[in-house]
Amino acid sequence: MWQDLLVAVALLLVIEGVMPFLSPEALRRALLLISQMNDNALRFTGLTSMVLGVVLLYLIH
Repeated sequence: MWQDLLVAVALLLVIEGVMPFLSPEALRRALLLISQMNDNALRFTGLTSMVLGVVLLYLIH
């Protein structure tokens, strides 16, 4: 179980690093837009991301 968790964290770090590596300027623009979103929009985006992640995990297993 711990190995699976560490693999997931490692993959998360790889995926998170792709955007700044490929296009740092696009990442800056995206973060600027995100910083200007209101709290409810950010919460909804986070909730949607979590639900999609849970659904994907369910479909995989």
